[in-house]
Amino acid sequence: MPAKKEKYDCIVIGSGPGGGPFAWKLASEGMDVLVLEAGPKYNPVKDYALDQQDWETKGFPYKKNIKNTFGEQQRLDPSYADLKSWNKANGDLNKTKKRYYHKYHQVSGVGGTTLHYQGESHRLNENAFCMKTLYGEAVDWPIDYKTLEPYYTEAENIIGVAGPEKVPFRPRTKPFPLKPHKLSYASQLIEKACKKQNINLDPNPVAILSSVYRDAPPCNYCNGCTWGCPRKDKGSVDVTYIPIAEDTGNCEILTYAFAARLEVVKKDDKKKVTGVSYYDNNGKEHFVKSDYVAVACGAIETPRLLLNSDINNNKIVGKNFMETNFYEAIALHPDRLDSYRGIPFDSVIWEWNTPNPERGFPGGVRLSPTTGSAMGPINYALRYFEGWGDDFVKAMDEWFGHAMGMAGIAEFMPNKDSFISLDPKVKDDFGLPVARIQSFLGEPELESLKFMEKKSKELLKASGATDIVETASSYDFFSATHVFGTCRMGNDPETSVVDSSLRFHGLPNLLVTDASVFPTSGGGESPSLTIEALSLRAADLLIKDLNKG
Repeated sequence: MPAKKEKYDCIVIGSGPGGGPFAWKLASEGMDVLVLEAGPKYNPVKDYALDQQDWETKGFPYKKNIKNTFGEQQRLDPSYADLKSWNKANGDLNKTKKRYYHKYHQVSGVGGTTLHYQGESHRLNENAFCMKTLYGEAVDWPIDYKTLEPYYTEAENIIGVAGPEKVPFRPRTKPFPLKPHKLSYASQLIEKACKKQNINLDPNPVAILSSVYRDAPPCNYCNGCTWGCPRKDKGSVDVTYIPIAEDTGNCEILTYAFAARLEVVKKDDKKKVTGVSYYDNNGKEHFVKSDYVAVACGAIETPRLLLNSDINNNKIVGKNFMETNFYEAIALHPDRLDSYRGIPFDSVIWEWNTPNPERGFPGGVRLSPTTGSAMGPINYALRYFEGWGDDFVKAMDEWFGHAMGMAGIAEFMPNKDSFISLDPKVKDDFGLPVARIQSFLGEPELESLKFMEKKSKELLKASGATDIVETASSYDFFSATHVFGTCRMGNDPETSVVDSSLRFHGLPNLLVTDASVFPTSGGGESPSLTIEALSLRAADLLIKDLNKG
């Protein structure tokens, strides 16, 4: 489908946490904005399966998948074998000697990957912005926490974040708009174990409504956020920024519009982007002009689009890729916890979130109670019990609802062996090279995994859990949700792709407004709120410049 106009003030590519806020802010100031979204617009009431009897077998209803491939596999270091992913029913899940590329979990659709995220809405630790200055590791961000703080507040109020009065290492100027959620019974047991070890377990800041807000009801605690929220009480971009952007009358959203290339012209030794070529759902190519273009396709598809457009200043687009470095352990508790009720991550241990090289790895870590995949009887049956017949049925009857877990995410340090490139052989349905993901864990990642394993198992044992029945780890699997860094922001054009206002070095009318711009990944924080804050700030700075003429 062609756009309604031949030319717009700004084209935004992607409608997730980087594109939605940017589009809304510009449209609210009277700019004419076109959003190109590669996927569909989901109907929360009709498209999600949580009200259906077979919900557990369905997962999120992916309607549009974007192809990607994977590069060389990392050989597993046997000295870290205790980190293997396994469960009681199946044994080792990766039986090879190399790290297995499982999946990059991305949603194409209006709202992006926030459609199946778990609502976590974290500000970065204020020290995480200064890794080089404070700890001599990686690089600094070109902005600090204080600069981003008002935009964090703005984003929290738009999406409706429920959180505690204070969160460690994140000073606030205003309180969260909603009160925090109460802890589940399983989390309360972990809280008691934490107190015995002088560790604080704090309510998790989440964009999941704890009371009526933005004309949506509070959460019903079904714990099914990753299946898509049919009640609209989760603050995904499709039910927060997109409606207010469309309400301005200045924002057009085009679905099933796959951006293929950015067109660049050079005049008087200066380059500028003139518009975007995209394919519609029928495979027909269109071109639309624009004064500005913002790319917000995520840290894998954004470099792919730029590389397919021959935009690669200093050959660093796609470099500094960072993935999700995670560990999870699930155990069975003697008491029936009904742990499938609640929200996926209702609380956080921030104790080790501040970077500290003295731990044996430089970056931060956060741990949270979790139920993992223990949502329904099918997952219990397929993961936690061996055998068949009467004994199997008896075990299911005895232990269903008893699962509890601890999960952690840690900093991923940029390294030369982790990057995104174009696959020289594989192309998509439109004949364009797909993104190839190459990711390697360095010693900091492996050591932080060991740390998370140790702490998780200690806390589960202290909570009264008996049997460990499953572990999942990025040691032997690439299964990434949070990805960062392939268009790093910085002041030096020789070492960064965009500047502190997220404008492309050498192409001032091109912006990148997603997690591609993160110089570092943070200590386990969910990135969506930081993406939104950066996007809102970039839009404000652009509007300010335009108002100056």
